Amino acid sequence: MSTRTLGLVASAAGGLERIRSSLVEPAIARGWRVAVTLTPTAGTWLEANGERTRIEQVTGLPCRVAPRLPDESSPHPPIDCYLVCPASANTVAKMALGLADNQALTTVCEAIGSRVVPVVVFPRINAAHARHPAWDSHIGALQRAGVHLLLGEDYWPLHEPRSAPGKDLPWGKILDTIDRIVPAHGGPSSTD
Repeated sequence: MSTRTLGLVASAAGGLERIRSSLVEPAIARGWRVAVTLTPTAGTWLEANGERTRIEQVTGLPCRVAPRLPDESSPHPPIDCYLVCPASANTVAKMALGLADNQALTTVCEAIGSRVVPVVVFPRINAAHARHPAWDSHIGALQRAGVHLLLGEDYWPLHEPRSAPGKDLPWGKILDTIDRIVPAHGGPSSTD
């Protein structure tokens, strides 16, 4: 039985179509229970290709897109670590500004504000996003809030728009990072 629960928040960016096979299933194999929340566009994409249903079958939990009603209890268990992956530039900007205009952003913005549960973010962006004048302030705001940002050439080399490298996302490195932050024996690592 899993002792850790990963709250996977995914937005509509490259790699989304592979989160079940490349992130959810490997995380489960590493001992995580995975609760998935999708931005509205990500939910539409994964509904259209049947992946949303497959994710629910693999995790045994509903894939959240819409908020619950006030009298409904949360369909997800308590979370030990949030992973926002892939995170579009739009999602990163909204997190940095505290804009919680959908269920996925509400969930992660509350986690960032509470500073109780670690938040890890893998921005799936291009060089134009990174050169935008607001990008550095967004990254700085998230870093000051204690968010673990998976940036740089080791994770994802920046490229010009519509010229993404043919390589896959660094799924193994992403999982290694969350395993380091929340070790299998439970609780966030005191070293990060």
